[in-house]
Amino acid sequence: MKLKVCGMKYHTNILEIAALQPDYMGFIFYEKSSRFFNEELAQLPDSIKKVGVFVNASAETIIEKLSDYQLQAIQLHGEESVEFCNILKIKIAQTFTNKPIEIIKVFSVGEHFNFEQLHAFENCCDYFLFDTKGALPGGNGFTFDWNLLRAYPSSKPYFLSGGIGLESMPALEDFKQNPISKNCYAIDVNSKFEIEPGFKNKEKLEQLKKML
Repeated sequence: MKLKVCGMKYHTNILEIAALQPDYMGFIFYEKSSRFFNEELAQLPDSIKKVGVFVNASAETIIEKLSDYQLQAIQLHGEESVEFCNILKIKIAQTFTNKPIEIIKVFSVGEHFNFEQLHAFENCCDYFLFDTKGALPGGNGFTFDWNLLRAYPSSKPYFLSGGIGLESMPALEDFKQNPISKNCYAIDVNSKFEIEPGFKNKEKLEQLKKML
């Protein structure tokens, strides 16, 4: 499984975490978030994909951030419709003709989840991301019941998110041995590895890397 570290905010900390070589690093362009990123982005290794996280942003805003920060992926963490995702995909392809941009569509999972809603999004995104339903669009620090993924109806790869920390590793190891994990492409970590919002604990992330 690949690793995405989301909610990066501070220049020096970004460089520290980049040195650990996660596969993805996420930057939140949502002003109401305590992890809102609005700074100059440090030069990162080419092996790390920079992800812009958006919540109900306009297509124009997303394309502007893609260009300004040279992002390789976007994560749609709001109530973006299928129609919006299709239009956005077309606009991105027209704007960045020689640069494929990955689109990750987030779904919040509570005690129950209707997986049938995923079918309509199959052709307008590259990955799904399953996060825990909570008061905030993300970073709530709680894990949903991964057994719900037994009902996953798709072969599209997905990111597993929501309250994953070092204490989750035994459960994650069991999950990896279970057939329900076959389409799990990456894990996405955030709040459980923070000293404060946006500032990640390098030592804990080093431990995580060794366990994956």
